[in-house]
Amino acid sequence: MQDPTPAAPKPEILAAFEAAKGFMPLREGLALYEAALDAGRLGLPLLEVGTYCGRSTILLADAARAAGVTAITVDHHRGSEEQQPGWEYHDPATVDPEIGRMDTLPTFRRTLHKAGLEDQVVAMVGRSPQIAAFWRTPLGLVFIDGGHTDEHASGDYEGWAPHVAEGGLLLIHDVFPDPADEFTGQAPYRVYLRALESGAFTEVSATDSLRVLRRTGAGIRERG
Repeated sequence: MQDPTPAAPKPEILAAFEAAKGFMPLREGLALYEAALDAGRLGLPLLEVGTYCGRSTILLADAARAAGVTAITVDHHRGSEEQQPGWEYHDPATVDPEIGRMDTLPTFRRTLHKAGLEDQVVAMVGRSPQIAAFWRTPLGLVFIDGGHTDEHASGDYEGWAPHVAEGGLLLIHDVFPDPADEFTGQAPYRVYLRALESGAFTEVSATDSLRVLRRTGAGIRERG
């Protein structure tokens, strides 16, 4: 029976999360942390697709530390669609002045350093499908929080969901069922539906736009 009182991060970890640049709200962050602690019991790495500046990585890495496993992040650090110049979520401070393109990697590294979590994280810098193509290690958790186009969300799902171990967790962020949210969350919503329809995953919880699914079957492996 699941503990009715969710574990919470230590105050210093929570403070680091709230101080970090990023978009994940506290309620969803706490749900991520609880799921990561759960998945950590499998003794397998916990992987995040879409790192930005490391706000959610703080919670993932702290849970990984508690479980004695490694947190892995996958991101090209050039920003997703809505973070580019001229878009709502663009932050000029993330632009490399020498080349004129976004580069969130330095901020990400500073975030981990300030939180004291550098040793818990392996950062894979590159595009998600390229890295997934050679990945062979089973994962206790996959957290999909990358681009919001169908191409990118589907690529993240197809590339990484097959590596979730039996009993492990698949988390999908920015799931918005309302068609009015076509740009911000319909692609993750469609991926969420695919995961449920695959026969491989069962929903565990929903916290605002975060969905937590557990691998309970092999459906996606048979077709992946």
